[in-house]
Amino acid sequence: MSKLLEVSAGAGLVVLGIAGLILPVMPGWVFLIPGLMILSRHFRWAKGMLEWAKKTSKEARSRFDDLSGRDHKQSKQGK
Repeated sequence: MSKLLEVSAGAGLVVLGIAGLILPVMPGWVFLIPGLMILSRHFRWAKGMLEWAKKTSKEARSRFDDLSGRDHKQSKQGK
């Protein structure tokens, strides 16, 4: 029963996340990432998608830092 509940909750969050990516009303990643985190405990495909999302976000952050002329590591050390 617990596994069924987790999978149902994860699937629901993923569906909300996909809807959020399509609709401009809500940010999809807020629901999509937690849904994938829950589903990755039970499914390899979800774990692969979560790893892809992590890699993509790191690459996007790096590109943003390059474009803005900031070094993310230096700004963390300065705090």
